[in-house]
Amino acid sequence: MLIDRLDRYIARNVLAAIVVVQLVLLGLDLVIAFINDLKDVEGEYGALDVLLYLGMRLPWRFYQYAPVAVLIGALIGLGAMASSNELTVMRAAGRSLTRILWGVMKPIGLVIVAVLLIAEFVSPRTEQFAEAWRLEQMAGEGAVLTQRGGWQREGENFYRFGAIRADDTVIDLTRYQFDGQRLVEATHAARAVWVEDQWVLEDADVTRFLEQRTESEHLERMTWETQLTPAQLNRLLRDVDSQAPSELWAYATYLREQGQAATQPLLYFWQKVLMPLTMASLVLVAASFVFGPLRSVAAGTRVFYGVIVGLTFKYLQDLLAPASTVFGFSPVWAVLAPTLGCVLLGLYLLRRSG
Repeated sequence: MLIDRLDRYIARNVLAAIVVVQLVLLGLDLVIAFINDLKDVEGEYGALDVLLYLGMRLPWRFYQYAPVAVLIGALIGLGAMASSNELTVMRAAGRSLTRILWGVMKPIGLVIVAVLLIAEFVSPRTEQFAEAWRLEQMAGEGAVLTQRGGWQREGENFYRFGAIRADDTVIDLTRYQFDGQRLVEATHAARAVWVEDQWVLEDADVTRFLEQRTESEHLERMTWETQLTPAQLNRLLRDVDSQAPSELWAYATYLREQGQAATQPLLYFWQKVLMPLTMASLVLVAASFVFGPLRSVAAGTRVFYGVIVGLTFKYLQDLLAPASTVFGFSPVWAVLAPTLGCVLLGLYLLRRSG
């Protein structure tokens, strides 16, 4: 019974610190983003609309800041108990270091579940809705949902997409059809609309490249034969880091089926799937600081070192991400290497503390 009470006490302190840190980070980010986005205020899109837009994006920002909040929150929660000698009393009463760490990991489990649910079911939808709502407020209903466009290959066809709107209408579509190494047909359409489970090109110009001549034809409407669905096009044209793990895996599978590299979607997929291990490793580092070389320093110093570790972890992952593309190693190692580094560092410091 006493052990259960101690576990709950540790969990309550650590979880409360994590929540406070997360709220502070979200609040600071919201203020900075609000000031930065005020430059987009025009016409019907006012300051209140900017605030609403940023509010819609809070789930995604919650997910982005979760690892840092867990690291700093664990440092603050454990550090506060260390400063008041509560951890010393627990260990003097026979509470092992492993058992204390287990008590810390319990609330982290709740955070991990919340983060995974948000990453899969909430943030991808809110990000898409927020972007569509913002652009429709600025440019009217039916505004462009994704503006970055892109190229895509499907068998012998190569496509260039200008954008996709909130109503699943593709804007400025160009298709190049090859027969081996020879270009046989080029089609440009002002729009492609999804009608009765198929794509229809509108205002299309078709150019056919024959052996000795070319033929041109203008069609008001024509059927577009493709396996691409609106959902797949949204995955192709949306920012990869805002997609759900299941969407990223489907996107990577599609790219590999088309004979293309799937490094980027797989990288973000593994980052999200391995988030529990990442958070556990950061908590281990936080605990090693409290029980190890930083046990006698001020709380502010611990937080400072925690921020340094968090930033180093992030920058190392950001560095290994393009390295996996350049050197050809699996994206999973770009995620696992910093995580394993944190685990080894934490275990080393804890072992030195005895």
